[in-house]
Amino acid sequence: MPEDHDWEAYKVPPTRTPVSERTTSVPNPIDYFQTAFNYVLDAPVTFIRGWIERWQNKNKFYYYHQKFRRVPDLSQCLEGDYLCYYEAEAQWRRDRMVDQEIVEIVRERMAACKQREGPNQFQNCAKEMELLAQVTKAYQDRYGDLGYHGNARTCLMKQKHRMMEERKAAQENQ
Repeated sequence: MPEDHDWEAYKVPPTRTPVSERTTSVPNPIDYFQTAFNYVLDAPVTFIRGWIERWQNKNKFYYYHQKFRRVPDLSQCLEGDYLCYYEAEAQWRRDRMVDQEIVEIVRERMAACKQREGPNQFQNCAKEMELLAQVTKAYQDRYGDLGYHGNARTCLMKQKHRMMEERKAAQENQ
């Protein structure tokens, strides 16, 4: 390759921003507007925003989901304490959603094991099958037959009736 380049054959592309050629000595009003905007609006807002971010970085919380404190169960609420009733109901709904997610996760693990093992699923996925059976039975015992509009009170009554039946069956067996 020759040392001297033929500049006519390989022209340098023009720059994207052309050099401004001032034809007048009158100052551009846009420059004054930009400077005024910077000092009047942009600089104070940027300073306050930076101060707030520095303050928030000092008190940074590292969490992945919101943690609620446990509230008393509906059976522990005093009579006529409607705020306690409301909190117990909200706690029960959160517990039900957590239990639904647990069942769903175990079900997904079971499906993944079946997909992975293929024909040997009954031998190699026995532990997952047993866990799924236990989790679904526990969920059905607690939330089954409540329907979509089930609440903490009906769930508590269901639990009370189940405990009474178990006590009655234990007395009959003795």
